[in-house]
Amino acid sequence: MIPWIHVLWLLPVGFALGTLGTLVGAGGGFLLAPMLLLVYPNERPDVIASISLAVVFCNALSGTIAYARMGRVDYKSGLLLSCGTVPGTVLGVFTTALIPRRTFDLIFAGVLVLGASLLLWRPHTRDQTSGSFIRTVTDRDGVVHNYRFNPWLAVGVSLLAGYASGLLGIGGGIIHVPLLAAVFGFPVHIATATSHFALAILAGTGTLTHLLNGTLHNGLHRTVALGLGVLPGAQLGARWSNKVHGSWILRGLAVALLFVAVRLILQ
Repeated sequence: MIPWIHVLWLLPVGFALGTLGTLVGAGGGFLLAPMLLLVYPNERPDVIASISLAVVFCNALSGTIAYARMGRVDYKSGLLLSCGTVPGTVLGVFTTALIPRRTFDLIFAGVLVLGASLLLWRPHTRDQTSGSFIRTVTDRDGVVHNYRFNPWLAVGVSLLAGYASGLLGIGGGIIHVPLLAAVFGFPVHIATATSHFALAILAGTGTLTHLLNGTLHNGLHRTVALGLGVLPGAQLGARWSNKVHGSWILRGLAVALLFVAVRLILQ
């Protein structure tokens, strides 16, 4: 077990991840997990995934509370998405321990390239005219958001997102947010907040699974240090979501993900 003094540097890292992850609705796992892979090259993949998922849970829970105060969370849609993410996450968690570290790094690099593509591909939210699941959400400012989508397709996509999340410990927000906005017609602010709510359920399920199989115990010190930074960072990220236009941040993150992907391949 790594002594506390050796993980204190993770506090500001957690704060930054919490802020950025909540700002874009992705939970920060897509940044944290590859960072842990680079910093701890000899660590087992399941330990890395367990740390990342636990921190994502702290981030998503804190961010969801902040977004709930703004009235942006579509709870019904979030629970529907969780019908796919929860079983997918559990399956992914149990798959992680079966993958050698080198293979895990290569798979992760491929997912990072996909994630970067999704971040760069940010078409305007379109009006969704098809789908049987009709939703109306009124936020704290009195703005009414109307949209509709295909629930079966959403659950299917969430199942894949949940599996990737449990397998790699990244959370499903990096997949969910672009798809909710571009494919399912969610307003961007509602997509970000609802993704965080579903992400809290997803990451909580994955963290509980890692706790039960004993994997998370090996990363406890690092998880606590990151979590203590993530909690206030998520609150800040939610506040900034009203003021900061995220497009330039998303493009910068996409470039960073591509850089990390190349670094993992070469490592």
